[in-house]
Amino acid sequence: MDNKELAERLREIAGKDYVLTSDMDRMLYSYDASLEKAIPDVVVLPNSTEEVSKIMSLAYREKIPILGRGSGTNLTGGSIPVKGGIVVHFSRMNRILEIDIPNRTATVEPGVITLDLQTEVLKKGFIYQPDPASQKVSTIGGNIAENSGGPHCLKYGVTSNHILGLEVVLNDGTVIWTGGKSRDNPGYDLAGLFVGSEGTLGLVTKAILKLERAPETIKTMLAIYETIEDGANTVSAIIAEGIVPATLEMMDNPVMRAVEETIKVGYPLDAAAVLIIELDGMPEGMDEKAQKIMEICKQNNVREVKLAKDDAERDLLWAGRKGAFGAVGQVRPSYLCCDGTVPRTKLPEVLNKVMDISKKYDVPIGNVFHAGDGNLHPLIMFDERNKDELKRVLKASTDILKACVDVGGTISGEHGVGLEKLKETSFIFCENDIEFERHIKKAFDPDDFINPGKMIPEPVCEQ
Repeated sequence: MDNKELAERLREIAGKDYVLTSDMDRMLYSYDASLEKAIPDVVVLPNSTEEVSKIMSLAYREKIPILGRGSGTNLTGGSIPVKGGIVVHFSRMNRILEIDIPNRTATVEPGVITLDLQTEVLKKGFIYQPDPASQKVSTIGGNIAENSGGPHCLKYGVTSNHILGLEVVLNDGTVIWTGGKSRDNPGYDLAGLFVGSEGTLGLVTKAILKLERAPETIKTMLAIYETIEDGANTVSAIIAEGIVPATLEMMDNPVMRAVEETIKVGYPLDAAAVLIIELDGMPEGMDEKAQKIMEICKQNNVREVKLAKDDAERDLLWAGRKGAFGAVGQVRPSYLCCDGTVPRTKLPEVLNKVMDISKKYDVPIGNVFHAGDGNLHPLIMFDERNKDELKRVLKASTDILKACVDVGGTISGEHGVGLEKLKETSFIFCENDIEFERHIKKAFDPDDFINPGKMIPEPVCEQ
């Protein structure tokens, strides 16, 4: 089937206004937030599960590559159509279908923007906890595909901890439900298999999400340090004390400087690092916990601890943290975000290694990360038009991930493998491990046409 006939068949399914074929439109869907690019043959914007099922059936019969896409914030190339084919863009399937407060659930379509859902449920006194930094634009479908985390994942867990059920379109167009509003379901945990599968097993068209009661009290603190090591040691000490804050987020000096150029939060530019500490929950005992945390900070050589005096001050602190990735554009036009995770106690050691790697490859690296669960986000800043520099950046990224693995960590906390980390999977999986994943992929997609080339590397051919 040629591209002209494919587009016509898709127009019969989704309508003529919702199939994009121009060079400009296809170019707009050729990239995400990673460094990779590839142009699809056609883009289709379905409006219902029925339409997605028909699109998938067509791709299955004709063996045309297909992938689902939300806002394109993926940092590892997961939404790049490396083999062309069909991009299914879920922007029209953006409805909040139900907010069921008695059962504490929300049922949504995959194109719902994460922050839009959080805003709606907060009006009813509830919260959907997963809060990736891209929540203003990222979609629930994308969060499910990558098992996204966010600052609050320390206390509340990542996306998989908040998924109760999924409606999924399988490779041949069959529609199934996994899980549901009930907390206990028999059989295989298929929802758990789809969450974090990077869109390689099927297309999610609905999700039942768990809601939590919004906290009655929130206290947010900014701790300022002369060394990154002191800040990292504070994180371990707080957890060791038995206190689990909602968030423990850290930024180093290069990132603070970039943020101040754009957002003017008031971060101290002469400090080595800041730690954002947030407590939430019932008001009883909150002051005592805050006081204990301040004592722990002092024991770890904190220069100063500031308590946000109101919501406006708290929001400003968070605006700086969540705007950090975009802010580094003040330093260099491009960045690559590593996403390794290490045991908390290894943070100082690995952060020192990151600094050494920065010097080794002569590339600036800023650090902003979920310190509470050891999820690092070294931002390697560069100009991708400089091909020699790009090569050094890729080598630096590999070295950083290897440093994480060497101390008992792993190569991703929330951004996935995608295209970027295919070769680095060998750091954590042996060939038998990877072959087992290939068997799972083959069981759902024997023809390998659903988001092909992602997450699982090809077998190594012996010479």
